[in-house]
Formats: sequence, structure tokens, C-alpha cells
Amino acid sequence: MSATTPESRAASAGRPGIDPRGPRFSAAITSVLLLAVVVLGVGGLDAAALVLLVILAALFAWGAIAGVARHPFGLLYRALVRPRLAPPAELEDPRPPTFAQLVGLVVTATGVVLGMLGVAAAVPIAAAAAFFAAFLNAAFGYCLGCQLYLLLVRARVIRAA
Repeated sequence: MSATTPESRAASAGRPGIDPRGPRFSAAITSVLLLAVVVLGVGGLDAAALVLLVILAALFAWGAIAGVARHPFGLLYRALVRPRLAPPAELEDPRPPTFAQLVGLVVTATGVVLGMLGVAAAVPIAAAAAFFAAFLNAAFGYCLGCQLYLLLVRARVIRAA
């Protein structure tokens, strides 16, 4: 008998779904790392802040391209945390959190580009903006990028597939 997860059951039923606690776990790790970028940048360690922001931008790119289910923090959640928890009450559509990863990529990539162009203040500012969004998700379950996705779908700017 093979073990099934809510995601695999949802996928076999034709419904995509992820455990909604996974993106919150990822947001918690991301918010700690973004706060570290802010502290490094404000503390005058501009090169270290920029390197860490580059890594975070790459992680956001990974999540935006591969999806939140294949993001390294999502994989970590599924391997180490989820087995210790009860199954989720319901599954979440992965498209809004994946779009939120794209928003995080845009914000952090902007900070990276401006930082590389010599605007050192852009690195902690971009990290602080991304931190605010990640912290809201981690602490309160409110995903700004997800809300933006839903707003853009309702406005018919983007199409929900």
C-alpha cells in the first residue's frame, strides 16, 4: 500500500493543491533571511547584504519558475515538518503563492540591480519591503502577493489557468 499525501490525492482528482502551512513555513525562513539583509545593509556590510539578497532573489526565481511545491523551503517543509503535523483541513491553489514568489523576485531583483549599480541603500530597502510581505504571511497568514494575484485575475489583467 502506497502512502498518499493531500497534494497527490488532489492531483489525482484533477485539482491542484498544496498544504497552506508550507508557504507560511517558507515565508518564515525567508523573512528571517530578509531581516538579515536589512541588518547587514544598515550595518554597513553592503557586500554581504548584496550577496544574501542575490541568493534570496535566486530562491524567489526558483519558486516563481518551478512553483512553490518544488521550492527548496517547500521541500524542506514536506520532508521535515509536515510528517509531524496532522493533515491540513483543506488544500490551497498553488497559483497565488507561486505568483507571490514572482512578486518577491521583482522586488529583490530590483534591489540587486540597483545595488550592483552602486545604490547601496536599495539593497536594505528592497529587503525591508520583501520582509514586510514575508512577515505578514509567516505571522498572520496574509499573503500580499496572493492578494495581488486575485486582484489581477478579477480585473482580467491575468488569466487563471
